[in-house]
Amino acid sequence: METVKQPLKICFYTQKGGVGKSTLTILLASLLHYRLDYNVLVMDCDFPQNSLVNMRERDKDSIMKNEYYKQAAIKQFQTLKRKAYSIVKCKTEDALEVATSTMKELDQTFDVVFFDLPGTANTKGVLSTLNQMDYIFSPIIADRLVVESTLGFTKAFAELPKSKENSIKQELWLFWNQVDAREKTDLYNSYEAVIKQLDIPIMQSRIKDSKRFRKETETKGRYMFRSSLLPADKSLMKATNLSDFADEFLRITNL
Repeated sequence: METVKQPLKICFYTQKGGVGKSTLTILLASLLHYRLDYNVLVMDCDFPQNSLVNMRERDKDSIMKNEYYKQAAIKQFQTLKRKAYSIVKCKTEDALEVATSTMKELDQTFDVVFFDLPGTANTKGVLSTLNQMDYIFSPIIADRLVVESTLGFTKAFAELPKSKENSIKQELWLFWNQVDAREKTDLYNSYEAVIKQLDIPIMQSRIKDSKRFRKETETKGRYMFRSSLLPADKSLMKATNLSDFADEFLRITNL
C-alpha cells in the first residue's frame, strides 16, 4: 500500500503580540505557494479575530481595485494553473482535526500546513496544537521583555511531555525580526550568547524592520509585499533580508 505523503505542520509562534507571527505566516505561505510551487494550506486558529481570513477578503478587494495587481494575479494563476491557497478559520482546539478534514475535502497532496495560533499559551488548545507541530519558529525582537518571555516559554515548552501521536523529532527555532539598523550589533550578540547557553537554536538570518511589514495590498502602487494572493516583490524581500530568511527556512525544514 502506497504511503500518503504527510505535510509539514509549521507554526510561527510567540506569546508577545506585534512581533510579526501572522505577517510572517502569510509572507512564507505566499512565497512557497505562488513562487516556489509548493502546495500550502493555512489554518487561521486565532478565534474570534481570524485576522488572516479577514486579510484575504481585503486582499481580494484591493486587487480588484488596482489594475496592475489584477493583471499580475490573472497572469499568475493562469501560469500556476491552480487556485490561491486556502485560509481556513477554526478554533485552536479543533485545528488539527479541521486541517485533516480540509485536506481530504480538497483532495490534494499538501507540502506545508501553517497554523496561526493565539498568542496566549493558556488559550484552550494552544499547547496541545503546538505539541503536534513539526517546526515552530519564534520571532524575537531586541526588547528585554520579549526576549525573556520567549526564552521562558521556549524552555518551559521544551520540558513538556511530548504527545504519543507525534513520534517525529520536533524542532523549535528562534529568529530575529524587526531588526533596527541603528541598534548596535553587540546588543544582538549579547542576547545570542544567552540563547546559546540555554542550548536553543537561533537562525542566522535577521529580518530587518520595515514599514512594508505593516502594509497590506494597496489600491495604488506596484510593489507587492504582504499579501495572501501574490508573493512579495523580490526587491523588497532582498531589502528586508526576507530572501535570506526564506532560504534558511527551506534548509531547516528540508523543503
